[in-house]
Amino acid sequence: MQVILGDAARTASPATLQRTGSQAVLRILTGLAALVSFLIIFLMLFFLLVYAYPAIRFNGLNFFGSAIWNIGNQYGSAANITHNGFSAESGASFGALVFIFGSVVTAALTMVVSVPLSLMVALSIVYRVPRQIRPLANALIELMAGVPSVVFGLWGIIVLVPWIGHSLSPWVTQHLGFVPFLGGSAGSGNGLAAAVFILSLMVIPIMVATTRDVILAQSNSLFEASMALGSTSWQAVVRAVLPSVRNGIVASVLLAFGRALGETMAVLMVCGSAINAFPQNIFSPVNTIAAVIVSQLESALTDSSGMAQRSLAELACVLFIITLLINIIARGIMRGADRRAGQA
Repeated sequence: MQVILGDAARTASPATLQRTGSQAVLRILTGLAALVSFLIIFLMLFFLLVYAYPAIRFNGLNFFGSAIWNIGNQYGSAANITHNGFSAESGASFGALVFIFGSVVTAALTMVVSVPLSLMVALSIVYRVPRQIRPLANALIELMAGVPSVVFGLWGIIVLVPWIGHSLSPWVTQHLGFVPFLGGSAGSGNGLAAAVFILSLMVIPIMVATTRDVILAQSNSLFEASMALGSTSWQAVVRAVLPSVRNGIVASVLLAFGRALGETMAVLMVCGSAINAFPQNIFSPVNTIAAVIVSQLESALTDSSGMAQRSLAELACVLFIITLLINIIARGIMRGADRRAGQA
């Protein structure tokens, strides 16, 4: 079949048709956008480190080993204390161990709860949900991922916290109190359990969407070949599909872990804001790095020496670096998985 081209198309060179000038402009613009993003992250970390430098010098390694956070005596006549050339209020002590422990434990327990649920929901959407209603299921997942964190926190205060304090905690204490870390009163219900529950609701949509996309990017031939060899659908998924997308799933877990570490308002509203105390059980009050920065900022502003604000900035640096490393590792894993998938 003869294709008749217009005069412009017949006379245009391949270079003109490819619009090499436009491609060069696009490369420059995308390169600048990537450079600006990198510079923003670098400058944020740089200015945080510069502002926190006096606190880094004053606190030293004791910052990571002490469980006491005290901005000091602001009403007495005692002289300021000085360490490594920087001063703070009398009696001041800035220890981040409680908050680092709370952040890691809260995020880790969130992963224990959310990873199995996210995998099951993602596999159900891909292999079990009928095609007619699959767009609706995907839309609901995306909608849930877009709910503001303060909405989850408000729901937690109104519904979740009273339920934990009046129903869940007494039942667990009565029937499972012999299990370490489970027994104990919840008081009002604010604590580690409420924070884990809220964070799980927030990260499950992210993990479901990421895992779903990773599975859909994998060729369906693995599942079909396994079924053709006599496997059940469960065996095909567990032995063929999941191993082939293992790196992508690990990356989604790491991204969700970083999200859980950095969540602020929802956790602050339900965690109990523990200071200078580790959680004794699943229902005890807890505190995280992100939550304590917000909760202690107002009192830190009353510190005439400025060391409390700078110590909060040091906490922010710790959280920033941890979250950045987790995201870099996750992106590296996903990129490696995509490269191997393309080679296959």
